[in-house]
Amino acid sequence: MLMPHTSVRPQRRARWVASQVGIVALGVFCYFQVRGLTAAAPAAAFDHGRDVLAFEQRLGIALEPAIQAPVTVSPALETLANWIYIWGHWPVIIAVMVWLVWQHRPMFLRLRDAMLVSGGLGLVVFAWYPLAPPRLADPGLVDTVTERSHAYRVLQPPNFVNQYAAMPSLHAGWDLLVGLAIAAAATSVVVRCVGYLLPALMAFSVVATANHYVVDVVAGLALALVGYGVALLIHRRRERHAGSGP
Repeated sequence: MLMPHTSVRPQRRARWVASQVGIVALGVFCYFQVRGLTAAAPAAAFDHGRDVLAFEQRLGIALEPAIQAPVTVSPALETLANWIYIWGHWPVIIAVMVWLVWQHRPMFLRLRDAMLVSGGLGLVVFAWYPLAPPRLADPGLVDTVTERSHAYRVLQPPNFVNQYAAMPSLHAGWDLLVGLAIAAAATSVVVRCVGYLLPALMAFSVVATANHYVVDVVAGLALALVGYGVALLIHRRRERHAGSGP
């Protein structure tokens, strides 16, 4: 009598995991497709780039040249910055989601919802405010990722990339969400520290590689926190609904 019951639970788990993989995959596909379709005329993106540089200079936070300077004179530091930018984003996001979906379902759902919300808001900003990244807008900066590494174009083919979508930096924002998820689900101090360090390392990397302005990082982190706040509200509503069930 126990055989049918014990076989149902793994089947339900497999169906649930498959459905979540489908939702995430669809969200990622739509994100990249819409992000590519929002590519604007270069003139507007470069005009906005000059505006952002002027804005940062007025605030005294035009730190892009100073942050990149030590990277371009140190092959080891440049490689580290490139690797963080390339391997510290999608590969880490996928690995963490796989871990959470099997071991920490509530945290997975919270991360998924936060990424979907912040990603949707990010697409609106991409379309409304096309922005050329520092590597294109400032001749004094070096595109370290494209010039010194080929792995990025394998992970993100050019037809999936909108080079005028610098604002906001979802590299930084989504790594913050992933870091929060790691820290919350971790059972060891070492893993928890990885969660805390991940967004800081990515924030450094996106500026050091000249892919984002300091303002982009701030905007990406802020947008991620908005998504996280919405995800918390959804999580609490989900818990109330589960608690009121039969």
